[in-house]
Amino acid sequence: MPLFNRTPAVGSHKCCSLGLNEARKMSSTKITNIDAVELQEGIQNAAFHEDDDDDTSDASSFREQQATSVSVTRPEENEYTQIKPYAGMPKEVLMLYSSKACYRIPREIIFWLIVACTLALIAMTVTIVALSPRCMSWWQLSPVYQVYPRSFKDSNADGVGDLKGIEEKLSHFEYLNIKAVWISPFYKSPMRDFGYDVEDFRQIDPIFGTMEDFDDLLASMHDKGLKLIMDYIPNHTSDKHIWFQLSQNGTEPYKDYYIWVNCTRDKPPNNWVSVFGNSTWEYDEVRQQCYFHQFLKEQPDLNYRNPRVIEEMTDIIHFWLKKGVDGFRMDAVKHMLEATHLRNEPQVDPDQDPSTVDTEFELYHDYTYTQQGLHEILTNWRIELDDYSREPGRYRFMVIECYDYEEIDKTMRYYGTSYVTESDFPFNFYLLYLPDDLSANQAKRLVNLWMSNMPKGKWPNWVVGNHDKPHIGSSAGTEYTRAIDMLLLTLPGTPTTYYGEEIGMVNVNVSVIQDPFGQHDPSNSRDPQRTPMQWDDKLNAGFSDSENGTWLDIAPDYSTVNVELQQADTHSTISQYRALSLLRGAELSLSRGWFCFVWSDVNVFAYLRELDGLNKAFLVVLNFGKDTTTDLSSVTELPDILTVHLSTVPISQKTFCKSRIPTSQGQGLLLEYSTNQRFHPNHASECYISEKACYLPALDILYKC
Repeated sequence: MPLFNRTPAVGSHKCCSLGLNEARKMSSTKITNIDAVELQEGIQNAAFHEDDDDDTSDASSFREQQATSVSVTRPEENEYTQIKPYAGMPKEVLMLYSSKACYRIPREIIFWLIVACTLALIAMTVTIVALSPRCMSWWQLSPVYQVYPRSFKDSNADGVGDLKGIEEKLSHFEYLNIKAVWISPFYKSPMRDFGYDVEDFRQIDPIFGTMEDFDDLLASMHDKGLKLIMDYIPNHTSDKHIWFQLSQNGTEPYKDYYIWVNCTRDKPPNNWVSVFGNSTWEYDEVRQQCYFHQFLKEQPDLNYRNPRVIEEMTDIIHFWLKKGVDGFRMDAVKHMLEATHLRNEPQVDPDQDPSTVDTEFELYHDYTYTQQGLHEILTNWRIELDDYSREPGRYRFMVIECYDYEEIDKTMRYYGTSYVTESDFPFNFYLLYLPDDLSANQAKRLVNLWMSNMPKGKWPNWVVGNHDKPHIGSSAGTEYTRAIDMLLLTLPGTPTTYYGEEIGMVNVNVSVIQDPFGQHDPSNSRDPQRTPMQWDDKLNAGFSDSENGTWLDIAPDYSTVNVELQQADTHSTISQYRALSLLRGAELSLSRGWFCFVWSDVNVFAYLRELDGLNKAFLVVLNFGKDTTTDLSSVTELPDILTVHLSTVPISQKTFCKSRIPTSQGQGLLLEYSTNQRFHPNHASECYISEKACYLPALDILYKC
């Protein structure tokens, strides 16, 4: 027996049912969808079903009435006609809504739009990747700065620069926007040629510090985003090297690590002459044979006809690569192989007395320079570097040092071929000869010499000074230093800066000659361009705290020519260098745009840098002669008015008319202009580019074009 009497509840259901029927008749309207759903859900709710048999007939009666009322609004039994969904609707109702056209069609449209957009995004990504030019590597992004470690910074007051001193001055490279630093040799050495005579390729000479100092320097450089390029000296070792000492004694397998031939003490095998003068052959009392040396007699040449020597020298490359160095400058590579027949080399002057031939320029070096097999060795070393370049951002760089003078085709061969890569570039030393005939025409000739001979698609580079050649400020004159800096930093490719050039250092007449080359011939001494870096106007120009002097004399002008003083002057040589270095990194037209000759005469050399798709372009005007005014009105691609971006001498004028551009002796102008008209399409023979690219302003990207 139920706890409560349910008869009224059943009656109330009947009342509800009757009330609805009566309301339907009075209003002649259909039952609303909401009422139908609520009533049907109420019927299906388990709470309304009890086991009491008395309720069965009432419930059945109500379901019949409900079915009748629903059938009034639904002509078909399963059709659902509710117009609006509501919160909390059951799954079955939701499925009814989802199949309706007004919901299904928008859903399908959105789905296919998402699919289409995804496919379009993938296609766009693939297209951008396929059309994008190759990203520039770190050795292309900034100048390469050469440090001569004996003269850069002394950290322990012994008068000689060292590795810790370089680490102390890393901020200097950051200030100049330098990303790559080439450090001249710091291997263990007897210092007969100041590090180019190596006693042990795997040790640091104590004068420069320890291996721990090197590791600290390398880690600090990498922390600052700097790359370290080492000097690698493959042609020879020191006569103190263990290999040579074992070779002297005939110990295997070192017996043939060097080039030994039978001879007498007084009669060399042939007329071959060393770079430093006199015969390339030295009689050895221990072995009673002559060994071959293309430099000092204390620098015996390795025998690259011996595969074990190649293997040994390759292992040395691996040793430093595993330490994390970022690249190598391969020293004096053209000397690595010699002809085995040992014939006399032809004299430049056939009538000269053979007994008087004692300098390298008196012979044609047909049998001692650039012999067959050289490029195969270098290509294999390039492959070794490539194996270490697979890690993203860790490309290993290779540059070749080779003076081929007028035989520029031999230099270009070091780029490799269309099938095989060798070096990233061989050093371009031709601008070193600009002072020989200082003029604007000479500047254009030397620039064009490289650009017109360089293999298509390769990357150029420019050098105006190094540890073997005079400071450009001395060879060309200090009045041209800034113009040459502007030339160096606005030409296409990678510029190389020798320490001190950024402040305009010049050669110094040292009191005591230290250079062995200079000891043989004082006029060839390299000491003048190797004097200590001038940091400030304090003791030893801030290079060293030594009270006993420095290894070479300090320049007498250090109180007025130094880093500290020039950094405080916005119009100084170093400030201009820094501004150009930063601009080169920031402007696409300067870093990877077209280079086009515009004008040259005896006084003025002018060229422009432009990039397809980019309205901003630059015109460079350099005066290597007398004060003059240049008329470029014939260059129709230039706008009439050009804006001064930078001048190497202070000027008040902010714009120039292209028909009248005045420059003084040694002045350089960097003029900026905006135009949609390009110069290079109509002057193909006067323009060069390593890898063509166009700029798309809408997306701010570069693409191949």
